[in-house]
Amino acid sequence: MRKRRAKKRELLPDPKFNDQLATRFVNNLMWDGKKSVAFKVFYDALEIVEEKKTDDEKSALEIWKDGLSNVMPHVEVRSRRVGGATFQIPMQIRPDRKVSMAIKWMISYARKRNEKTMAQRLAAEILAAAKEEGAAVKKRIDTHKMAEANKAFSHFRF
Repeated sequence: MRKRRAKKRELLPDPKFNDQLATRFVNNLMWDGKKSVAFKVFYDALEIVEEKKTDDEKSALEIWKDGLSNVMPHVEVRSRRVGGATFQIPMQIRPDRKVSMAIKWMISYARKRNEKTMAQRLAAEILAAAKEEGAAVKKRIDTHKMAEANKAFSHFRF
């Protein structure tokens, strides 16, 4: 790149919980620039989590954060071409990418669920992730397995 690196823009915390991570999640959840709709879906999902939770000492926001941390991958495989062959090389993931991957996986697998509303789908995915089950957690496990299987190529790291 000829120009300098773009600055990270500071996100405003969300209005209800005063949390920047929640705003980041809602920004990924949003479709067609409809942020108010995305916030409504997110808050409704957290209310559903609040009703369905079994743990009394944790709030819905804490359950959501636990679920998100259970979905976060620690290693991933990256393709690297070495002498005509392409190798899948396991690499550590930097912290901000971990969070964004977890958010994207949780939202995409929530969208694929078959509950009636998006809030119900998201709530079900959050509860499943908090219990370390569900499709998003399976994706993290598969990513880790792939990195483990390709550990022999880690000396090609760049």
